[in-house]
Amino acid sequence: MGDELEARLAGRLAELRAERGWSLDDLAGRAGVSRSTLSRLERGEISPTAALLGRLCSAYGRPMSRLLAEVEPEPPQLVRAAAQPVWRDRATGFTRRSVSPPHPGLRGEVVEAVLEPGADIAYEEPPVAGLEHHLWVLEGGLELGVGGAVHAVGAGDCLRYRLWGPSRFVNPGPAAARYVLLIVLP
Repeated sequence: MGDELEARLAGRLAELRAERGWSLDDLAGRAGVSRSTLSRLERGEISPTAALLGRLCSAYGRPMSRLLAEVEPEPPQLVRAAAQPVWRDRATGFTRRSVSPPHPGLRGEVVEAVLEPGADIAYEEPPVAGLEHHLWVLEGGLELGVGGAVHAVGAGDCLRYRLWGPSRFVNPGPAAARYVLLIVLP
């Protein structure tokens, strides 16, 4: 994520909290994130990890893609590969490309993701209950924990599910896992 995008994200996170009338302590309690981390994040002093954004999105009741779309300029109908926003969480080995950015008037979007070998990302709850996912693995493999079950998903496989609780993406390796995620709002 570029510096300008990170600055807009920091500002949007502060706006969301203010719109709800929450103090930093309120948000810290709802998201399970320390007050100091939230303060530094809103001031743009630190970059968020995927897990941190996941917690905040859950607290705000919105998918991560919608939050990221809110800080992007209005997307055109045709999004050239070079213009597709890419976000990297180097700490966890996760890269996310918004192939078909979300739009307020549409319910679906397409995301391409790469999860490096050994990466393990857990989300405590979905940002929106009942969020529909279609996960299609293009290369490598994933272990996806959802709904109390763990699914081994290999190249060419597609897993359909709705998120009602925690989820966990693990790449047991040895290669990077590249996959497409189609997300549909309920």
